[in-house]
Amino acid sequence: MINVLLAFIIIVAFLAAIVLHEYAHAVMAYWLGDRTPLAEGRQTLSLRAHVDPVGLLMCIILAFQPVPGPMGLGWGKPVKPDPWKLRPGANLGVLLVALAGPIFSLIVGIVTAIVVRFSAPFLFTNNPITPYVLQFLTVFACINIGLVLLNLLPLYPLDGYQILYTLLPSKQAVGFARSAAYGPFIILGIFFLVPFLATLAGLGNFPLFHPASLILQGAVSVVALIFGGPFPTALQFIVGFYFYPH
Repeated sequence: MINVLLAFIIIVAFLAAIVLHEYAHAVMAYWLGDRTPLAEGRQTLSLRAHVDPVGLLMCIILAFQPVPGPMGLGWGKPVKPDPWKLRPGANLGVLLVALAGPIFSLIVGIVTAIVVRFSAPFLFTNNPITPYVLQFLTVFACINIGLVLLNLLPLYPLDGYQILYTLLPSKQAVGFARSAAYGPFIILGIFFLVPFLATLAGLGNFPLFHPASLILQGAVSVVALIFGGPFPTALQFIVGFYFYPH
């Protein structure tokens, strides 16, 4: 079963989360002395400036997965600072810019979950709108934390690629940079081709072959910890069973 309303909630929440994520990169570059993202129009909360078509397509496909697996994962247009204009130096400066997105997404996710945790008892009223507001905020919290987990992968255009690149010795970094051209295809293969092949091979029950579900479970576990409730209850709240019991 596909929860269409939940899918649209996930897509809207993802767009909001990815704008904040990329904006954090641009602001950090500016703080460190590089005005390149500002000149390129990236230091803005405009959706058009930050959306990557392939990253958004990945989110849309995952959002329309049958429950209990819908998730808003994808990426935005990478912010590319000029390493030589960053005050801390090329490597450290680029590393700090790369870390800014995941750290800010983590903060946004945790703060949003805390807001939901303490506001929910006061918002469950006879108003039919407030439950959907709470669901949106919960999904938004999970997506932000999910973006952090996704960006641990060292694949371009994810932040993990840039982080690993700056930490590698020069010779290894040059070799590693050659993988950037194939990064989006590798990501799509991991999230779509691998689960498909695993299912054909009769290995569909192994969680390792379903990375989107693993990230969803990780994000939900963090939110459930903040909610102070068990994992299944938090998951039902997010995927819509709370509002559409079966």
